[in-house]
Amino acid sequence: MFDLNTSYPSGDGRNSRTKGSIFTSPSITIIILCTLSFFLEMMPGIGPLYVSAFQLDPTNIILRPWTLVTYIFLHTSFWHLFFNMFVLFFFGPALERRVGNRQLLKIFFIAGILSAVGYAFLSRPIFNISPGPMIGASGAIYGVFAALAMLEPDLQVYVYFVPMRLKYALLLFALFDFFMVNSSDMIAHTAHLSGLFVGLYMGFQIKKTQEKYLQSRHPGRW
Repeated sequence: MFDLNTSYPSGDGRNSRTKGSIFTSPSITIIILCTLSFFLEMMPGIGPLYVSAFQLDPTNIILRPWTLVTYIFLHTSFWHLFFNMFVLFFFGPALERRVGNRQLLKIFFIAGILSAVGYAFLSRPIFNISPGPMIGASGAIYGVFAALAMLEPDLQVYVYFVPMRLKYALLLFALFDFFMVNSSDMIAHTAHLSGLFVGLYMGFQIKKTQEKYLQSRHPGRW
């Protein structure tokens, strides 16, 4: 989806000479956990109970706070899982190389949690939508996508085989979710938009920190 040969500085602004490994990548670990979780969902007898215990129910968040995280690892179908993990497989490691593993996890989970909060508490007052139970990593992945777009806006990607810069791809998906927010397609568009804005904010803060670091190291350039 983009140039995997691009070298990115690490989270503190310094260039990293160590190539990442799939064995140390938190994005790959998340993909494995989501895949294992999906197999549990498919098990007869166990699956429905498993989903019921860990899905996000907006009407019951206070009594089930763990679901703000656990819903991320559940998916409705093979294709739901496949497309989410496909996007994470490309964007996750790219962001890891840019900000480091710890920051990637921070962005992923904060975006995931706040996308659930946004879905639960903003759907009705802003879009007049009554939110039902929700599962899926889309909101968290939107956070990763948006943070990378903030840090590498001109990165070349392909959207349905059409080449474009990452910032335009993000804008395209944001507009799609905004205009589809009141549709009946069973997709939590408000969660996507919430995760996107969280990712933009966190990416902006990281970018400012890195620029300050570079300025302190090379004052003559600024």
